Parts: sequence; structure tokens; C-alpha cells
Amino acid sequence: MEGGDTIITQPVCQEDEMRDGEMREVQVGGHPVLLVRDRLQFRALGHKCPHAGGPLSKGYMVHGRVRCPWHGACFSTHTGDIEEYPTLDCLRTFKVLINDGKVYVSAKMKDLESSHRVAPMSQRNPLNSQTVLILGAGPAALTCAETLRQQGFTGRVLMVTRENALPYDRTKLSKEMEATAESITLRPQSFLDEYNLEIWKQKEVVSVDTVGKTAQFSDGTCQDYSSLLIATGSSPRQLQCPGANLQNVCTLLTPEDAEKILQLATGKKVLIVGASFIGMEVAASLSDKAASIQVVERAECPYHGALGDQVGGVAMKMLQAQKVHFHMKTEVVELHGEAGKVTQAILSDGQTIPADVVVLGIGVTPNSGFLQGTAIAMDRSGAILVDRFMQTNVASVFAAGDVASFPVALLGGKHASIAHWQVAQAHGHVAAMNILQQKTELSTVPFFWTRLRKESIRYAGCGVGYTETVLKGDLSQKKFLIFYIKDGWVTAVASLHFDPMVAVVAEILYSGRRISKQEAEEMPGKMPQGTGVAPTCPGGMPPPCPTEIKQ
Repeated sequence: MEGGDTIITQPVCQEDEMRDGEMREVQVGGHPVLLVRDRLQFRALGHKCPHAGGPLSKGYMVHGRVRCPWHGACFSTHTGDIEEYPTLDCLRTFKVLINDGKVYVSAKMKDLESSHRVAPMSQRNPLNSQTVLILGAGPAALTCAETLRQQGFTGRVLMVTRENALPYDRTKLSKEMEATAESITLRPQSFLDEYNLEIWKQKEVVSVDTVGKTAQFSDGTCQDYSSLLIATGSSPRQLQCPGANLQNVCTLLTPEDAEKILQLATGKKVLIVGASFIGMEVAASLSDKAASIQVVERAECPYHGALGDQVGGVAMKMLQAQKVHFHMKTEVVELHGEAGKVTQAILSDGQTIPADVVVLGIGVTPNSGFLQGTAIAMDRSGAILVDRFMQTNVASVFAAGDVASFPVALLGGKHASIAHWQVAQAHGHVAAMNILQQKTELSTVPFFWTRLRKESIRYAGCGVGYTETVLKGDLSQKKFLIFYIKDGWVTAVASLHFDPMVAVVAEILYSGRRISKQEAEEMPGKMPQGTGVAPTCPGGMPPPCPTEIKQ
């Protein structure tokens, strides 16, 4: 065989060198491969997560699946298939042979060169008259579209977006503000064409007729559907004060927004309103580009509502070291300007802050205004209410992503909106399965991350309403693991430089097993180093079996 089809077979270790539950990277044909020993069986697969390149050997493996330490994506060690998001691609798997006490891995060279693969997809059949209309082109929309094809749907799949871009990774805009839409595109046009996934750009929905099963757009056109997925996302909240309409008062939603902010901020005085995820990431991203950065936040510390004062305090010190100045427990009450451009902000405590550009990070609102007057149920914020199958109260209408409010298992089934990338992908997958009448319940554990320059804080679970925390590690050394406790049980966990423990806890919560406060307290305060074996679970519990969370 020649070229990429050449098969490489290479010994990688002795059979007795690896313990059960161990993972390690080995070299095959000059390329890294993940070798695992799970329930005494050796398996080999792609070594890094397709989502962002996380090293899977540093993650967590249990009962036939490996979880990425960076962002929580999971893959079957047997097939390489996706078992949890965020990711679009599966892992490649390679043949393992045991001979005379030695472990061999055999693979085609072309497969070693690319450790991930696209799941098999069906093609469009013109005789199938069904149309799945997807409003939006974010992670929920794209995952739904691809899942439909992966599950054999041959009807029409149509995504509609008001933006002039193919689906892209919006999470990078606040972390890498110089990114272009092209550099963060998730799938090229050639991929969408290959699998007959249509996309209409620069087309905004204005109304939906759920009786006639049609959607109307701002250009006067309309589209019929057999099933409808509403995945229109959310929009940044605007400042409500005098001067809010001045020029150079910006929100961040699109690559064009990021480019504009970057140009306005370089070498200038920047004021950021809001110290949650967007505000803090923008502050970090601009810290070496702006002349000065001031952050205004009404709470006591950054991330006060989401991650709490301990994590917020560490993050604030990290940015203060980059000469970012914070004004806490105050808010902007007025903006002043000259020649129509903002020049300063007046705070509720009487301070005056000079500003050449103001960036808002004060939350989002669901993009659901076009549904007013329909029978589709929404909550007070405008989020669309769905069940565990992502089904609305109207037949053939589903919702997913930021625009949806769904029953959260870790909140006892209470509805909530969780605006995170991984959750949106899980929504899109479940919606697609149920559009195809393959009854599938949502069983994900929210997993998200925020990056401040080169430091990544990870979080899994849903800690809303937590009453106390258990701290492991050292906040002052920026190496910690925090358990969020409610009614004596762990509901969430956050970490910095404590991988892969967030992935470990996410897997336990996914299994439906509860972690008590006592078990969290008994967990060692340091990570085991260099063992190559997955760390011990909190309280010394055995690793969980991945089963659906009981709602």
C-alpha cells in the first residue's frame, strides 16, 4: 500500500506495564496516539479532543468513555463516538494487538495524521418532502442539523441566520478579539454542501405561524416546515441611562463587534461595564492593548452570582496584576460625550471615569420577540419553555440554546436558562433526536470555562442557590478546587490549575450519584502527579457508571 493508506504496526508497551484504568500517549508512526486500558481491555484512539485540542491522556476515563480535562467533551473508548459535548467530531480508533506480552497498535498513516473524524451522515433524498427549519446558526442549530443527518434523516435541513457568516465559535470573540469569522468558522461551506445542510444568511425571522407551520422573514419571504427548531440565541443587554446612545458604546456579539472594539480600544481609555464572563474576558484580552482599563460592577466582586467571591477575588487579582482597575459596588448612571462620542462615565458613587470606548457586559436577553402573539409558552424573561425533550408546548416546535428555559436536573427539575456552549450543543442533539421521534431525554451536566489571558477557570454543575463551599488547594497560589454545596450536597465545582478534577466531578454528577459535603471535605487537597491513572473520586468513591441523570 502507498501513501496515506500505508499501514503502520508498532509495539508501544509491554502488556504488564499499564494498570487497569490507565491512559498514556504513545507514538505510532511518529504520531501520538491515546492508549487506554479499561476493564483489562487495551484500546487506542485519537489523543486530543477535536474541540480545542485538549490532551485526553490528562482527562478522566471510566467504564468505556474518556472525558476531556479542558471542556468536558466525552468519547467512547470503543468507537470514538461523541458521548458528551462540546465537540463536533468523533475520535479515530485504531486496532490493538497483543503478541508475546507486547501491545501493538496498527493504523493507516492517513488516520494517524488526523486523530478526529466526522460521524457518517446521510444524504438528501429529493423524494423526502419533510423540512426541518432551524432558526439560528449557532452551536445548538448546527449540532441539530448534523445529528439529523447522522441519524439518517434525508429530508430538507435548513438553517436561517440574520448574520452574514457561517456557523462560528462565538466563545472565542471575547478571548481572542482579533479573530475573524473565517478563522473561527466551525464548518466550511463545502462541508455544508456535501451533506446538503442549507443555510440562509442575512435573513431575520419576524413571525411564526404555528398553525400553518410557516415562518416569515424580514425580506417578505416565508418558509414552510414539518418541524421547527428555534435556536435564535440571545442579544446583549443595553445600558439604560442618559448617554447610552453615544458613539463608541459597544456590545460584543459578532466578529464585526470584536473588530470594532479592538480598533477603538487600542491605545485608548476603556471602560467595561460588568464583571462577569464577557466583561472579564474582554478586560483580559485588551489588557496589553489599551492605554487603561476600568471595570465597573455593581456586585462585590467579579462573577459574584455565578462563581462566587472566592473565584471572583482570584480573578480580580489576576487582572489587577495586568493594571486593570476595578470599581465595585457601583454602577454607571450617566455617560457624557463630545461631538456625539462618549468621553466619560458618571458612577452612582459620584466618581467620574474618563473613557474613549465603553464595552457593555451586563447580561443578555433571549431573541424571542418574534414569537409574541403565538401559542408558544415563554417565561418572564422571554425564554421559551421546553421539556426534557426540548419540546415546546406546541406540536412540532422545539427550542434550544440560549433562547430556551429547560428543566435542570441539578436544580431538582426547576426551569432555568443556561447560556453556555456545551449546553447548547446538548440541546441541539436532543432536539434532533426527538424531531425524528427517537425519544431522548436531556441528561447533560453543564460544563463551561472562562479564560483570562492564559489562565483557564473550569466549572461543572449548577450551583444556583449554593449556601457554602468546600475549598481544596490554595487561592493565593491560583491552584484550587471549590465545591459548591446546597443542603449538604455538591451541586457544582470550579477549579484553576487542578485538572482533571472538574471532569471527574462532572462524570460523577452525570452518573446521578450525589457527592456529600463530607465526601468533598475528605478529598485530598493535592492532585496526584505522574501516575497515569485517573484520580480517586471524592470521598474515595468508586468511579461512576454513566447513566442518565434522574430528573
